[in-house]
Amino acid sequence: MKILVIQQKMIGDVLVSSVICNNLRKAYPDAQIDYLVYESTIPVLEGNPNIDNVLLFQEKHRKSKREFLNLALEIRRIKYDLIIDAYSKLESWLIVLLSGAKRKISYKKPGRTFLYTDNVPFAEFPETNLGLAIERRLSLLQPLDLKIEIDPFPKLFVTEKENKQALALFEHHQVRKDRKTVMISLLGSENLKTYPLEYMAKVVDFIADSQDVNILFNYFPKQIKDAKIIFDACKPSTQEKIYFDLLGGELRGFIALMNNCDLIIGNDGGAINMAKALEKPSFIIFSPWIEKKIWATLEDGLKHISVHLNDFKPELLASKTEKELKKNALSLYQEFEPELFKDKMELFLKQNL
Repeated sequence: MKILVIQQKMIGDVLVSSVICNNLRKAYPDAQIDYLVYESTIPVLEGNPNIDNVLLFQEKHRKSKREFLNLALEIRRIKYDLIIDAYSKLESWLIVLLSGAKRKISYKKPGRTFLYTDNVPFAEFPETNLGLAIERRLSLLQPLDLKIEIDPFPKLFVTEKENKQALALFEHHQVRKDRKTVMISLLGSENLKTYPLEYMAKVVDFIADSQDVNILFNYFPKQIKDAKIIFDACKPSTQEKIYFDLLGGELRGFIALMNNCDLIIGNDGGAINMAKALEKPSFIIFSPWIEKKIWATLEDGLKHISVHLNDFKPELLASKTEKELKKNALSLYQEFEPELFKDKMELFLKQNL
């Protein structure tokens, strides 16, 4: 059997949707399982034994109708028996339409049901602590009635060489071995997903004051200006614990670094999802316009805790649409002072360090 899973989104989405591939491998060990993703997300799939081929949706496929058609026809030539479309947008609809696959599964959406043999309800509320992001992906397996115990946890695979390189970086930067190491998800993918810099400095100060730890900052080189603003706003005693220049470089380097840290704290995003896939405890600070019920995955109040402005000042968000929340995200962030969740973070640190 040949199976294609489609997820043309960002790192967190691709990593979470890989649970589909992992469970398909358990159910169909001899099947060919391929995964269609954006090229930039390949690093989170490296080493995954449950994926045979990674097909790339590249920028040229988006810009050129001819290139897009070539990709769709290439997929058609492979003659997939089953397609699971976890993306379910125009690009994937067209690929599914042209695929010739015998069975096609996706979410039930008005006007699109004719494209698929199985249309799965798009859940609005989580039923477990897995969170909607994981529950929705797993729901796409239900029509197959798999005779296996479902494994809901995304996974990352780190090689021995990558681990040694990360440890060598720790050694080079003289990271203290007698202390636990905390990774800070310092900045979001955009301003509207980034906890105010002055508030993040207070969060880092609190961590340094409450625990004798090493602190690493996760940021891209292009974000160094904002990272430096946070560093400069921290107390001198905090700065002494921060290894500001210790970066993993490419994404696989970050994954290896994270694998040698003890936990992660900070903005929601790809770094958090990767840390969870490495089974590291996480404390997430959500943007006011992001729905916590979707991405607060594996929430248990112990190993994984998240905070949202709605937890503390629901009246500020009541009756507002996502569009309105997004428009006012920066002003709403100002209401989300670190003191609001100080007790929760203290509990998290005590439980996981």
